[in-house]
Amino acid sequence: MSKPLVAIVGRPNVGKSTLFNRIVGKQMSIVEDMEGVTRDRLYCDAEWCGCAFTLVDTGGLDMRSQDQMWGHIRRQAEIAVDLADVILFVVDGPAGITANDREVAQFLRASGKPVVVAVNKLDNNETDKLYEFYELGLGDLVGVSGTQAKGIGDLLDEVIASLPKGELQDDPDVLHVAIVGKPNAGKSSLVNRLLGYDRVIVSDVAGTTRDAIDTRFEWRGYRFNLIDTAGIRKKSSVDEGVEQYSVLRSLAAVRRADVVCVVVDAAAGISDQDVKICGYVHEQGKPSVIVMNKWDTVEKDTYTVNTFRKQLEGELKFMDYFVPMFVSALTGQRMDKLLEQIVQVREQAAVRIQTGVLNDVIRDAVIAVEPPAHNGKRLKVFYCTQASVDPPTFVFFVNDTELLHFSYKRYLENTLRKAFTFRGTPIRLVVRNRKEDEAQF
Repeated sequence: MSKPLVAIVGRPNVGKSTLFNRIVGKQMSIVEDMEGVTRDRLYCDAEWCGCAFTLVDTGGLDMRSQDQMWGHIRRQAEIAVDLADVILFVVDGPAGITANDREVAQFLRASGKPVVVAVNKLDNNETDKLYEFYELGLGDLVGVSGTQAKGIGDLLDEVIASLPKGELQDDPDVLHVAIVGKPNAGKSSLVNRLLGYDRVIVSDVAGTTRDAIDTRFEWRGYRFNLIDTAGIRKKSSVDEGVEQYSVLRSLAAVRRADVVCVVVDAAAGISDQDVKICGYVHEQGKPSVIVMNKWDTVEKDTYTVNTFRKQLEGELKFMDYFVPMFVSALTGQRMDKLLEQIVQVREQAAVRIQTGVLNDVIRDAVIAVEPPAHNGKRLKVFYCTQASVDPPTFVFFVNDTELLHFSYKRYLENTLRKAFTFRGTPIRLVVRNRKEDEAQF
């Protein structure tokens, strides 16, 4: 399900990043950083009063500078504003209004988006410093202190109240499927084939993040929303302007999808850029299908499929749960099978395991392979519970998290996959300390 997007903007040195960290509740470094994709912004999911949203921090805006770096930052901020549902405009209370503030405000008014103004650095609740900023003509103001966490609740109340209520509604029975990949992999042909092959188009609706025209249709009682996206090129190949914008909108489509189809040109084989796109999908915790398109153009023998599978296994070691499909958008080969796989991986991502059954499996795994020890102290796994789905997330309570070596954590993940499959979806393992005298298995 898509989450509304809140973009934080403002000139340099007004405390935007500090405010970002306060809102998300932790110190953030770069949340999303993948070579080959131009995204000079910080993203993080947040929640306030039961309303979930995605927060994006942008670089400080210098509207007058002709420097190339400032121009790049400005373009990134423009993209964030265009994608946002609400804009959080941060200004420096003690410094007062600057010419740059006025130009940023003019830019925001032109966007037509709801704007909440945060007058920052009011560490001593200097409400008298608020009034000057009404001159910006952007509505009500909220005085805050990012460094002292003052006024954050009032600010978030205003943000939530400004979110477009209509866009927050989503039909839980519609399966949102993003079609992503490099240019010329056959994404649009795949979408057209899925829509035109004995299907009934229910409606065409504008994409909630304005990144594409989403198309809905039904198949065997299932309701789908296909999100066709622009090709994602390597960073060095992305031109400034429209194409860069399209790449960023494609990445936004991944974030709001329930399932992602990564389309690969089978005739060309999987490339480094294909792997990077898969990595982004994996990091977002999205169930996925690796669609090897143009299968009709590949010369085949008895071993062709196995050869391709082995190549994928080698390149996608970080997501060994991947599901490959060998299809042809041109001929319609295996289109129904592809839709079946999309439904199945979505179901896998939504699986919930009963706590008793889960702990029986983990207990047997711990008995079969003794946990590691360090400096005479051995890891003890007390208990496990499933915290959430999409992706399935499991919390392990242990005596000392420092004793859980990566290899044993990987062993526990493999145990869960062997017992419960989770085919096509990542799973998350969270480890927490627990006292030894508390309840165990």
